[in-house]
Amino acid sequence: MIRRHAALLIALVLGLLVGTSHHADANDDLAGARQFIGDLANRSIATMTTKGISDAERTRNFRALFVQAVDLPTIGRFALGRHWRGATPEQQQEFIALFSELMVLTWSARFKDAADTVTFQVTDAKTDTDQGVAVESRILREKQAPVQVLWRLRSTEGGFRIADLVVEGTSMQFQYRDEYAAVINQGGGKIDGLLAALRQKVAQLSTTQVAN
Repeated sequence: MIRRHAALLIALVLGLLVGTSHHADANDDLAGARQFIGDLANRSIATMTTKGISDAERTRNFRALFVQAVDLPTIGRFALGRHWRGATPEQQQEFIALFSELMVLTWSARFKDAADTVTFQVTDAKTDTDQGVAVESRILREKQAPVQVLWRLRSTEGGFRIADLVVEGTSMQFQYRDEYAAVINQGGGKIDGLLAALRQKVAQLSTTQVAN
């Protein structure tokens, strides 16, 4: 459903997620955002490169990190756009569950294949809209051009969470919104077609991981 090239770049970067006095709080937020990315990167790498465990177990471990770090409900609602309001509560609940599982399965699989072949660098952090923080970074790949990545983080009572990811100028939120809108339009403007497509994709990815 997601274009393969863009999905690969997004998967790679997500898995690698590794002043004056009156600006003290802002500076603390920027330092905290850098630390958040670095810690998550190290934990993700350790999780996805652990030897001697099945892919299913590796995915379970990655899921625990992923759902804590990424604001999946907010991203999912944005991705569904205006169709969110037209969906029933049951459809909304199923969509968020399918969307979340699809993200975990897709990104854990792609990161597993790429974690040993790329390196990740945080290059800057600055305040963003809505009291958030934007962390600039790049992915270094052997014999290939670096990939520029912007992480949009929002601060919650439980710490930072990822609200969007911009890879080479392409927003994850807007990419999913465009693609899901196209699927819904093909289904006569109803969300049922999108839900069916997501169910099928999740089932395919789950079967692949079990086989491995």
